[in-house]
Amino acid sequence: MDLRFGDSKPTDEERAAVDALLGPPESAWEGADDRTDTDLRWARGGREARERRDLLLPGLHALNDRVGWISEGGLDYLCRRLTVPPAEGYGVATFYAMFAVKPRPATVVHVCTDLACAARGSAQVCAELERDVGAAGSAGSGAVWQPSPCLGLCERAPAALAIRAGEAPRTAVVAPATAEAVADAASAPHEAAAEPPAVAAVPQAGAEGLVLLRRVGVVDPGSLDDYRAHGGFAALRRAFALGPAGVIREVTEAGLVGRGGAAFPTGRKWSATAQQPDHPHYLVCNADESEPGTFKDRVLMEGDPYALIEAMTVAGYATGAHRGYLYLRGEYPRALRRLRTAIDRARARGFLGEDVMGQGFAFDIEIRRGAGAYICGEETAIFNSIEGRRGEPRSKPPFPVEKGLFGKPTAVNNVETLVNVLPILIEGAQAYARTGTGTSTGTKLFCVSGTVARPGVYELPFGATLRELLELAGPPETLRAVLLGGAAGGFVRPDELDIPLTFEGTRAAGTTLGSGVVLVLDEGVELPRVLLRIAEFFRDESCGQCVPCRVGTVRQEEALHRLKDRTGAAAAGDIALLREVGQAMRDASICGLGQTAWNAVESAIDRLGAFK
Repeated sequence: MDLRFGDSKPTDEERAAVDALLGPPESAWEGADDRTDTDLRWARGGREARERRDLLLPGLHALNDRVGWISEGGLDYLCRRLTVPPAEGYGVATFYAMFAVKPRPATVVHVCTDLACAARGSAQVCAELERDVGAAGSAGSGAVWQPSPCLGLCERAPAALAIRAGEAPRTAVVAPATAEAVADAASAPHEAAAEPPAVAAVPQAGAEGLVLLRRVGVVDPGSLDDYRAHGGFAALRRAFALGPAGVIREVTEAGLVGRGGAAFPTGRKWSATAQQPDHPHYLVCNADESEPGTFKDRVLMEGDPYALIEAMTVAGYATGAHRGYLYLRGEYPRALRRLRTAIDRARARGFLGEDVMGQGFAFDIEIRRGAGAYICGEETAIFNSIEGRRGEPRSKPPFPVEKGLFGKPTAVNNVETLVNVLPILIEGAQAYARTGTGTSTGTKLFCVSGTVARPGVYELPFGATLRELLELAGPPETLRAVLLGGAAGGFVRPDELDIPLTFEGTRAAGTTLGSGVVLVLDEGVELPRVLLRIAEFFRDESCGQCVPCRVGTVRQEEALHRLKDRTGAAAAGDIALLREVGQAMRDASICGLGQTAWNAVESAIDRLGAFK
């Protein structure tokens, strides 16, 4: 390992931020000023330091949170403490959109320009900010604003997120956003209006038949006692009564499949992890829901955080994992606060720790914040991110159940999938499976946004139709199309609303259910501009590791730029090029990002007649 450090020194603030995370330095190599061992040609405890490589991402957050950007001196100090080559540290820092390695003001305002916000007027907000505040990226009055991909606030679109660095970082969510409100939040994030409660994102609140959302708005998300009074930890007690194999059997018989889009059987994944002889085992909760239009997991974490803690503990018990990592979107400040509080209180009351509920089972949860990288929603990219590396996907096989986080057997599930385990254990597998269809059991959360009267998270049993869902949300009078599954999904026409919302039903209809995005577009939306925004999103979010995706997403965007004002014969050549590039990405990309980057564009051309 070649460690070459420059002459730049950290500021006192940067040193304090890193030391608060890692503890004070113990040698001159690590940066201690009062030690006599000043020979820097070798490092004591290098192996021990390298074993803390996974603290690189939290260390970058510590620097960015304190100062607002990551200087060369601060990065060098962090890398020295962890015995990480500075070039590698720089590569990680520049991978994430929320970090900056060039000076910028302490306050940064992220203004969402993605699909749901674009449908609700984000372009006007940005135009007014340019007129009144200045161009995006230009510093003024101690703040800077910049366009952002989806912030997961689609039910309150258009949205913005203000972050002010400091010893105690402050955040403010502005949604729905106006240019005036965004400017006010930039100048004083701590004075911004309070966010509405999580239940405001649940139009069905109080309705019969809710399962996953039944406690949102009913329990105090900060109260462990309130959660227990509404059935909390009953599922974990039953898990201990059943034993690990019994829990896996219940989950398998219930027919639970992953709710992130891949629909892989959860029981099979847990069983494969539990059977691995290599130890330790790990559990990773994927709470990095970065798919444009997705916000269901945010609502669950903000409104019912203890349910996720209980579900992760059940999953850890079933798979033989004693440590769980909760990988949370960096753009979810309220969810972070709620989960930190819930984990601390659960640990203090014996629901996490060395002896969970007195059952002799040790399990604890650590939160790891993402920093603005869509690709980190891919399960192996999460491993690299947690381990302190660039969040690039790994080749499979080996699969995560064999060699996952830190090279050990790992089960990865998203928030919605895990929370489904609780009703399975409480009701029993057979009762759970009676809801839904034969191959899509239980209920599903749908994130409805765009031009509807009542955007929000809806819970329906599998098998309900798209028409039934839109009737609940209040469809527009002139419906142009519905995008299912987000940017990686596909469009459906107004005459296709009777599609059953199941994995098999949407597949048969030539589209996808994905993570549950339902973006509604009326006739006032310019479809070519929507497709161009999707292409820009994939171009920006490609990790660049494989050529088909790295080059293909750029070529797709270039073709759509040419097509936005063309139709008919003038568009034929670029449409043919899009098909060729899209097929190459689908066939040869290393992960799902490149494999699905062409889906929405293809469906718009074939189903909606775009560019005709």
